[in-house]
Order: sequence, then structure tokens, then C-alpha cells
Amino acid sequence: MPLRAIAYVSQSKPDLSAERLQTLVDDAARFNKLAGVTGVLLNDGERFLQYIEGPPDGIDSVYERILQAGSHVDIVELARGRVGQRQFPYWAMRVLPVDAALLRQLSAGDWSGFARTMNGDSGLFTAVDLLTEVVRPALSAG
Repeated sequence: MPLRAIAYVSQSKPDLSAERLQTLVDDAARFNKLAGVTGVLLNDGERFLQYIEGPPDGIDSVYERILQAGSHVDIVELARGRVGQRQFPYWAMRVLPVDAALLRQLSAGDWSGFARTMNGDSGLFTAVDLLTEVVRPALSAG
């Protein structure tokens, strides 16, 4: 079955508390698991960058929930496309805090890498590669 992925950035609502964010992530993890979707959500306290991956029908249902969520605004899709394999198969969803500069760097990165990875062009460093490097230390933390 082909896998799809979507990456986007958005602006957090100002009244979104850390506790409410964790509740939303826990709820998303439960829904994503049922949909066969995995991913990660980065947060700098004001903005989000989320990457989700999974089967097309699962991605469609999860992304529709994301678009309807009241926890953020100004959603800007960075990339959407096929991926050859999951980058984050271990989490139905996980939130990781990052600093604003890193989130800006990721947002401005080359997200066309979805297609390059499919074509086997491993010589080009993409935003997905950077995202994977950012997330790697969190893997040992569970």
C-alpha cells in the first residue's frame, strides 16, 4: 500500500495551554493509531510544524481533523506527497518542544524531498532529513 505524507505549519491559538496541548496530542494519537497514521508535532510555544504519514485514507481523515481543529490558525501546507517509507513509525503522534529559530529553519526548508526520497536521490539534504535529525534525540527518551 502506498504511503502518503503531509507537512504543514500553523499558528497556535494564544490561549492554548501546555495541558490542553497535551490533551489534544493524546487524543490525536488515539485517532491516528486507528487511522494507521504516524507523525510528530513540533511546537515553539507560538507555532506548530507537523508531519504526518500513513495510508491515503488515513491521512485524509487525520488531515481533515487538523484543518477543523480550533487549537491553531493560519495553516500553511509545506508538502504533500508519496513517501517510500515511514520516517516516524514509532509514534501515532508525539509533541516535541523546539526553539523558534529551528522551527523557522524547518519551515523554510526544502520539502520537495518527498519525491526525491522516492526516486532514491540520497545526496540532497531535505527538510525531512532535518526533521528526522531534530527528532532523533527524542527516540531514546521514548
